[in-house]
Amino acid sequence: MALGLPLAIYFLQDSLIFHPQPLAEAQRSLIAERFPSAQSVCLQSQDGTRVHAWYVKGAPGAPLVLYFGGNAEEVSWMLAQASSKTPSTGWLLVDYRGYGSSAGKPSETALVADALQWHDHAKQELGPQHIVVFGRSLGSGVAVQLAASRPVSGVILVAPYDSLTNVARHHYPYLPVGWMLRHPFDSVERAPSIDAPLLCLVAEHDEIIPMVHAKRLFDAWKGAKRWVALRGAGHNSTDDAPEFWERIRDFLENNIAQPA
Repeated sequence: MALGLPLAIYFLQDSLIFHPQPLAEAQRSLIAERFPSAQSVCLQSQDGTRVHAWYVKGAPGAPLVLYFGGNAEEVSWMLAQASSKTPSTGWLLVDYRGYGSSAGKPSETALVADALQWHDHAKQELGPQHIVVFGRSLGSGVAVQLAASRPVSGVILVAPYDSLTNVARHHYPYLPVGWMLRHPFDSVERAPSIDAPLLCLVAEHDEIIPMVHAKRLFDAWKGAKRWVALRGAGHNSTDDAPEFWERIRDFLENNIAQPA
């Protein structure tokens, strides 16, 4: 039993970390009809996998936000939020592999590689003056690695963590997670190298990623940073906090610096 549980979790960890939410073609078509301003964009990744994102063009000079969602998130729901909460901002809502209309199987290596490719595609083909990366929960680890590898104008993190290894230690203190985890998403190691300004939005009562993990990441961040604790919010109710979108709009309008 002592050996069996660690082995079971080791082999099942992908299903514990990633919860793909695939979207049937008929559903994708309905979403495209509902949001005619959103373009359905596909790329072929470096290993040949077809990956998908939703693109909403912003006003001239407005930033483009690359959005990376949570571990069980089908990101098309953000089209309504993006249109109503930040009407002038451009958005590129990325489907992870196995999620939405993207093919393949998710992993840390694949998600980060795809994120870099989406950034480069946006820079070369969409031509924004400013690119902001936005990561929610699991997606914060993708966003941090992108910001550490490419010049970006700003970073928005919602319910982030220092590393998935540390979060796993919190939930499974009796397991040797340091050697078990194949997808460590070590954000705190990369934070000291990132100059881009940070908006960090955390849930006051986060039952999945305790606030201490976000604070360690925030304290390690090199660039200008702002901490916002969303009063009364839990991990899955951050967007219900009255100041959630208010802080994001302010950050996008007043705190974005052109990368060197």
